[in-house]
Amino acid sequence: MTAVVLNLENVGLTDEQFYQLCLANETWRFEQTAAGALMVMSPVGGSSGNREADLIGELWLWNRQTRLGKVFSSSTIFRLPNGGKRSPDVAWVRLERWEALSPEDQEKFPPLCPDFVIELRSRTDDWLQLQAKMNEYLEAGLKLGWLIDPKTQQVAIYRPDQAVETQFLPTTLSGEAVLPGFSLSLRF
Repeated sequence: MTAVVLNLENVGLTDEQFYQLCLANETWRFEQTAAGALMVMSPVGGSSGNREADLIGELWLWNRQTRLGKVFSSSTIFRLPNGGKRSPDVAWVRLERWEALSPEDQEKFPPLCPDFVIELRSRTDDWLQLQAKMNEYLEAGLKLGWLIDPKTQQVAIYRPDQAVETQFLPTTLSGEAVLPGFSLSLRF
């Protein structure tokens, strides 16, 4: 099952209305595209949930040692500058950008695009929708993103103003200048 998409482009939910919708339906996972489409996201299965936890753990451990930013799980929704409200599987924000937010913005859905994201394709995810989501992050200011597809054993690397690079698994990915010293060995 892929995400259910509701066309709300002409409805124009405000940020607060979207926030209240999420609070009133806390057992559901929502995202909203920059164009205004509301997406009801499917839950992931055990394999995908375990892979996601491993990825978060690797990034969290690196960040604990460097203290350069904040790591976020897939439960966090970011209000992107282009109007999208997105929840990456793994996200990281530079510390100075996070600390520049007000306590209220930190508590609700942070109004920024993460510096780094990982999207992990689960069996219910549509590949084209995931690619569009990665491009939406890039348009909103993403510095580095990895779209990992265990099914095809590949990862697509997204960087601003560059063509998407594809690597096949197993591989070791570099955090480059965005996550200095971070590397991730991938094999599924």
